[in-house]
This record gives sequence, structure tokens and C-alpha cells, in this order.
Amino acid sequence: MNDHSENQQGPNEQLLQAIVSGKRPERPSAFSSTLTFSQRALLRIKHVPEQLFDVTVFPVIFLLMFTFLFGGAIAGSTGEYLQFLLPGILVMTVVQITMYTGLDLNKDIQNGIFDRFRTMPLWLPSALVGGLLIDVFRYTIASVIMIILGYILGFRPEGGLSGVSMSILLILLFCFSVSWIWTTLGLIMRSEKSLMLVSMMVLFPLTFISNVFVAPETLPNWLQAFVDVNPISLLVNAVRGFMHGTITTEAIMWVFLTSGIIFIIFAPITMYLYRNKK
Repeated sequence: MNDHSENQQGPNEQLLQAIVSGKRPERPSAFSSTLTFSQRALLRIKHVPEQLFDVTVFPVIFLLMFTFLFGGAIAGSTGEYLQFLLPGILVMTVVQITMYTGLDLNKDIQNGIFDRFRTMPLWLPSALVGGLLIDVFRYTIASVIMIILGYILGFRPEGGLSGVSMSILLILLFCFSVSWIWTTLGLIMRSEKSLMLVSMMVLFPLTFISNVFVAPETLPNWLQAFVDVNPISLLVNAVRGFMHGTITTEAIMWVFLTSGIIFIIFAPITMYLYRNKK
């Protein structure tokens, strides 16, 4: 009983000594503060596990629905279409969940906790980077689920395990960059619903008017021109290349270039708005 009381009084005594001495606590390192915000994001998932539906249930529904509904009509057989579809549907599924860091940031703004974070003596980007790292965790879960389900249905990548692993890493890199777009909009938009609407207006055309479902050669010339330069199509080309053992340096470089441009534009804008938002 006495040991329990001492353990409870210990932190209080330390706090009292710190107040009396007038010394400020040491400022946490960038790594420490980022890790703390990552843990905060994980606690959100722990207390609201429904947040994982978009990376567990929805990918399964998408893959089964498109494979068995359109496989026979487009490729003649579901098995053949699955080899073409899975890399594309994997990209589409993961890209469409990149908005969640922006949504969480917008919620913090509406709840007022955003202003509290900005007054704390910590590395300012840690609140954003910590959330983005947990988003990478989400993306990884979605990717693994899709690959496992694909193997069960008969997907056999000629690139082997190394090709699948490299394709997932490329998706994580691209989606990490895209997430900064939604953090920027999360600081601008007045509500979570408006951010969700804008993200859907951007993501649905980009993912559906791409090479995810059909080869660009089957499309009209004017539409094919857009599909060929669509960032989603560039990523799908690289992912298919890794998985099927046909990857080229050009395909990888296009993804790196696109990801870099997105990051260079939106990460500084996000941090500027984060520091100066009123």
C-alpha cells in the first residue's frame, strides 16, 4: 500500500520540484514528438476500429466485384483479367485512402486541439508527420490484404516476392507524397465534409480514367492522351512492371519524379499554413 502511494506521489513531487527550481523541461526531440503523435493516431484506431474498414473490407469488395463482374467481359476470363487488374486495383485502393491524415487534421482544427499543439515546445511538423506515418501503416495493411486475396484467387506475379515487395514500397512512397495534398486542403477547408467532397472529386476521376481497369490502347485517342500522363497510370505501370517482371527504369523514374513534385509543392505549403493559420 505504501509503495503504491509513493509511486503515485513520485510524479507530483517531481513536478513540484521542477516548478520550485524554475527550470523548464527539456524540449523533446523531433523523433520523440513524432513518435508520440504516431501513438496518438494508433490510439484513435484502437478506440474506433471501424477506421480500418477502408483498408480491410473495402479492398476485398473492390477486388472481388471488379474481377468477377468485368473479368469475363473485358479479358475473356476472370483468371486472365486478375493478372492485369490486381496491380491497378491495389493502387486505386491505397490512393483513395490517402485523404485520412487531412481529415484527422481538419477534425483537430474544428475541435480546437490544433491551436494547443502549436503552442507546445516541440518540433512543429511532428503532429503532421506522426499522422502520416500511421497512414503508411494503413497503406501497408491494405496492400498486404490485396496481395493475399489475389494469391487465393489465383494471382501469380512473375516478378516473384521481390517484385511484389518493390511495388508495395513504390506505392507507399507515392501515397505518402499524395497525403500532403490532403493535409494542405485539411488546413484550408472549413469542414470535414467539404474536404471529403473535394477529395472524391479529385480521386475518382484520376483513378477511374486511368489504366487501372483497361489498357489505354482500347480507349479513344483523346482519352488515351490523358490516361498516359495521369499520375495514377504512371504508378500502375511501374507496379505492374515490378509484379510481372517487366519493370523499366523509365517507369520507376516517372513515379519518383511525380512523387517528388507533389511533395516539393505541397509539403512547404502545408507547413506554411500550419504555422500561420488563424
